[in-house]
Amino acid sequence: MTFESNTQEETFLFGKKLGEQAKPGEIICLDGDLGVGKTVFTQGFAAGLGIDDYVNSPTFTIVKEYYGRMPLYHFDVYRIGDPSEMEEIGYEDYFYGNGVTIIEWPELIEELIPENAHWIHIQKDLDKGFDYRRIDY
Repeated sequence: MTFESNTQEETFLFGKKLGEQAKPGEIICLDGDLGVGKTVFTQGFAAGLGIDDYVNSPTFTIVKEYYGRMPLYHFDVYRIGDPSEMEEIGYEDYFYGNGVTIIEWPELIEELIPENAHWIHIQKDLDKGFDYRRIDY
């Protein structure tokens, strides 16, 4: 399915809608270039889980935890050099825990991602506007 967003607010609200429907154990893989809106989507998703904390990308910490109606584990694996580094973080506790996991740059650890993960692809199209995003899910 495809959702077309013309503003950051629409991207946020789409993420929020999916967060409201999320179930424990889900893994969401966010695929898209730098600056495409992965963090805006995640902020909306967190709001849909009832999380009031400010959500930002965990680029330097790899994972951040937030708590609402269920935990949200937000990974940014951009700085992972080798998938084996994920074992040091204890990724399985997150992936197979009672919360929802969102992974930015999932292609870098693709061999660790369970088959039942949901992949969401976000793309810009500047011909359709600066804030236009095509979200395939």
